[in-house]
Amino acid sequence: MSKRVVVLGAGFGGLELASTLAEEFAGEIEVVLIDRTEGFVFGFSKLDVMFGRTSAEQVFHRYADLVKPGVTFVHAEVTAIDAGAKQVETTAGTFAGDFLVIALGADYDIGRTPGLAEIGHEFYSEAGAFALRDTLAAFEGGDVVIGITAGPFKCPPAPSETALMLDERLRERGIRDSSTISLVMPFPRPIPPSRDASAALLAAFEERGIEWHPETNVRSLDPGSRVAKLGDGSQLPFDLYLGVPVHRVPAVVEASGLTVDGWVPVDPATLETPWPDVFAVGDCAAVGTPRAGVFAERQAATAARQIAARVRGAAGGETYDGRGICYIEFGGDEVGIVEVSFFEGRPNGSLQGPSRELAANKHEFGASRVRRWFDREWAPLG
Repeated sequence: MSKRVVVLGAGFGGLELASTLAEEFAGEIEVVLIDRTEGFVFGFSKLDVMFGRTSAEQVFHRYADLVKPGVTFVHAEVTAIDAGAKQVETTAGTFAGDFLVIALGADYDIGRTPGLAEIGHEFYSEAGAFALRDTLAAFEGGDVVIGITAGPFKCPPAPSETALMLDERLRERGIRDSSTISLVMPFPRPIPPSRDASAALLAAFEERGIEWHPETNVRSLDPGSRVAKLGDGSQLPFDLYLGVPVHRVPAVVEASGLTVDGWVPVDPATLETPWPDVFAVGDCAAVGTPRAGVFAERQAATAARQIAARVRGAAGGETYDGRGICYIEFGGDEVGIVEVSFFEGRPNGSLQGPSRELAANKHEFGASRVRRWFDREWAPLG
């Protein structure tokens, strides 16, 4: 049964796939998990750090702490991918396997939005979100624009959460009355698959005086006049701009010839690419679901069981159902949960909450993943 699985990327997808195979085979097959960073951070933890709810150290989970039977972590940059040979070049050498899984996520193209690097702040990367902690603490009030440049983008609820959490923070500091908050999004609703969640968010925006600009995007920022120029021709002045940058597949994936229309094509049922025994999961893959960790996790579990079936010589294997949940911070320590399926007719997500009880549910979600992936206890807010 001596087989090797090479996994590129140790986010939700890579961690879940490695953990599932370690459980399935207890070290009887080799899993090589490669990532360019030294540790993992949940997407929701970025906002927790950004708004001063916890520290960067508290939310960082080191891959060196990952101990799973048969799993080896390699800290390296992937420099080339040969899908046909199931082989990759990295800064730590060449790795080949019987199976290859691409879980490298999506990168940010800051330069695609003129002015963003010069006078804006992106809050989707760890570095960007963590740096904003001090920026927001020093902010004395004024016009704030939260803008999406283009879709698709990771974690669709995050911009709405940012607007509500910012409103709460400015009220706590007594400067909300001297500030405006505008949210620009290229969708007709904040959460397109869920009318209930969107209605709840729009009601919260209206109640808290958050300006909602749907069905347009931010094209550029003018450093001289400090205005955000929108796709519909209008402009919004800002003292502070918080941006969601253009997303793209990692350059190494594109350079390796793995993309169609910008993303890696897969069979949505099995997550297998056009290359046999090569799978892609998460943000880099064109699956038909949102780009969010919970979807990457479920896709990875499916791909792992597909691989397990093939290792054992079994026919078929578990297929992906397109289901997932998203947590939404509404402020006031209240959280809502949206559950939606994308493969059963037209997506229509249901909303639970928001409530403080569901905030505890969200904390346990994070703690349970750290327990599963890193074999230790963790309190998300310290």
